[in-house]
Amino acid sequence: MDKLKVNYTDNLCEPTKESHPWISFSASDLNDLLPATWIGLGEARAMCRQLAEAPLPPDTAQQLYQVALVKGVQGTTAIEGNTLTEEQISGILQGTYTAPPSRAYQEREVRNVIDALNLIADQLVGGQELRITPVLICEFNRQILVNTEYEEDAVPGEVRRHSVGVGRYRGAPAEDCDYLLGRLADWLESDTFESEDPVIAFALAIARAVCAHLYIAWIHPFGDGNGRTARLLEFVLLARTGLVPLPAAHVLSNHYNLTRDQYQRELARAGRTKSITGFVVYAAQGLIDGLYEQTELVTEHQKRITWVNYVHETINRFPKGSNRTRQLALALALPSGRVVTQAALPGLTPEVAAAYAKVGPRTLSRDLNRLAEAELMVRAGGGWKSNEEILKAPSIPASDHQA
Repeated sequence: MDKLKVNYTDNLCEPTKESHPWISFSASDLNDLLPATWIGLGEARAMCRQLAEAPLPPDTAQQLYQVALVKGVQGTTAIEGNTLTEEQISGILQGTYTAPPSRAYQEREVRNVIDALNLIADQLVGGQELRITPVLICEFNRQILVNTEYEEDAVPGEVRRHSVGVGRYRGAPAEDCDYLLGRLADWLESDTFESEDPVIAFALAIARAVCAHLYIAWIHPFGDGNGRTARLLEFVLLARTGLVPLPAAHVLSNHYNLTRDQYQRELARAGRTKSITGFVVYAAQGLIDGLYEQTELVTEHQKRITWVNYVHETINRFPKGSNRTRQLALALALPSGRVVTQAALPGLTPEVAAAYAKVGPRTLSRDLNRLAEAELMVRAGGGWKSNEEILKAPSIPASDHQA
């Protein structure tokens, strides 16, 4: 990183004032956000706290992070045309997949993003501050592009010296890019996005990250890789706050990919309207939706852990012996929320199959009756299902006018 040089002075900005007046480094548009967005960001803060504080076994927490990482990597690369799937990217991450020669360049793109994200995560977990500077942004671009097939006139990690554009949009004048990158870094580290109110501080932290993304897209400071660099910078700004758990910091890249057509429209609209508001609203809603999915996934894992513990606790009160062992295996093998016919129950797992192969045909019915008496299983839809409903807190159904 020592070799990356970025120099900027105020006298370089005149062309940009004429061609891109919306690059103003102002966040005053945030005052125009409707109450619904602020309320949504309040919900996002609550969900981030829930995710951060959720008690999970280390292997489960790591598994959930890997899922989020894969979705984030696939999202940010797919937007740029990379066609590797989540399954293939997961294989790259685990060392079980190698792309064929014709797609080796796509694997390199994915590996670069994985390496950059993992390095950032390691640095943040290790206590590094990662202040935003032009040099750091250039380093992100270098990490993204190195050893990939990028545009001929691009140099990984170096600010461009030529005009670039995406479709009909032209990036800021090349002669101003050094200056603009410096202004952007200063702006992102200013107190513009800070507040002593914790609720507002969270909302401004999200806005800071989204504005960083938008301004890199507007300036287009590099010959290639601007989109991936913007999303990497956005990830850093979310993750370093300590307010957004690492898995949640990957949500936006996945959102942009899932809504790729709208993503492009919102970027274009932001330039036309000279306002950050629309893009912030669009990103905030994607963050909220993604956090709902993550919290639901964590809740399902917690419910399953609680259920398994409850089953063990209940069956441990049964008399010791082969009957208890077999009934425990059956109760734990039943999939959550699914009805299974009685005939299919012995084949749920190899352990259950082996247990029932040693006993007579009436044993299964006796075991089911025993588990039903203990309220661990219930009849449903011509079969049986686990009685996980028993763990739900009692509630009063909402009346029509409350629903």
